[in-house]
Amino acid sequence: MALKFDTSFDPFYGQGVSVAPDIQRITARNPSPFTFYGTNSYIVGRDTLAVIDPGPDDEAHLHTLLDVIAGRPVSHIFVSHTHRDHSPLAARLKERTGATVLAEGPHRPARPLHIGETDALDASADTAFVPDFVLPDEEVVDGDGWSIKTVLTPGHTANHAAFALEGTGILFSADHVMAWATSIVAPPDGAMADYMTSLDRLIERGDRLLLPGHGGPVTAPRAFMRGLKTHRKMRERAIMERISVGDRTIADMVNTIYRDTDPRLHGAAGLSVLAHIEDLIARGLVRTDGAPAINGIFTPAA
Repeated sequence: MALKFDTSFDPFYGQGVSVAPDIQRITARNPSPFTFYGTNSYIVGRDTLAVIDPGPDDEAHLHTLLDVIAGRPVSHIFVSHTHRDHSPLAARLKERTGATVLAEGPHRPARPLHIGETDALDASADTAFVPDFVLPDEEVVDGDGWSIKTVLTPGHTANHAAFALEGTGILFSADHVMAWATSIVAPPDGAMADYMTSLDRLIERGDRLLLPGHGGPVTAPRAFMRGLKTHRKMRERAIMERISVGDRTIADMVNTIYRDTDPRLHGAAGLSVLAHIEDLIARGLVRTDGAPAINGIFTPAA
């Protein structure tokens, strides 16, 4: 199946949208080339609620969440990962509701920084976030009429988690799988090998519906994720081809491989290429002098 992205989406800012029984989506008004129309928060339950990904520290979004909550108790706040468009509002929502905040853990890189390396995505990291409860893989949290299982999916970030609503076939996939675009995998926050392993895990799960952190639902998850996997393999081959014909820098590769992509995304594209190259080096297919870096020189291994 060819990978087809779905960019048809109405965020319905300032209100809740029912996307499945006892699940409402609220989209924050923080659109950008990286967040699409904005970050999706989800409210799960009927009487006592759970909130998944409260979103950015935005006053209007907090008010909308509280309006949709409508005075009902909130027992749990689940956070998929610690980018500033997903986790910062957890603290204020906890203050207003008394809910327990749960996540895989605080922000951390997928690998240590190399000597002289800077984290290009440092500004996007919510380093102040600390959960009340650390979620191990496959932890099941029971609420009022709902049970949510943690499915750890490192790749986009080291601490990324998806959340399965038990008994429904619905998975909140956050930024790991989205219908509108591929996930950004950018070192040192993320790692391509981890991303691909997590993608395989979700394919094997066989969920019937994915509710992502940005944009609309993924309604045929297995086929779509197989398409994502093929897309990543094609990107890997394109990088290998560019290196084989003489490209030695990531900038040169991006100029060719991403020539039809919005130039505002070329910085992120370069980090994605670096993520692929790190994986290719680990597999013995590409080499470089010293540690792989965004400004490194890369050559075929043979």
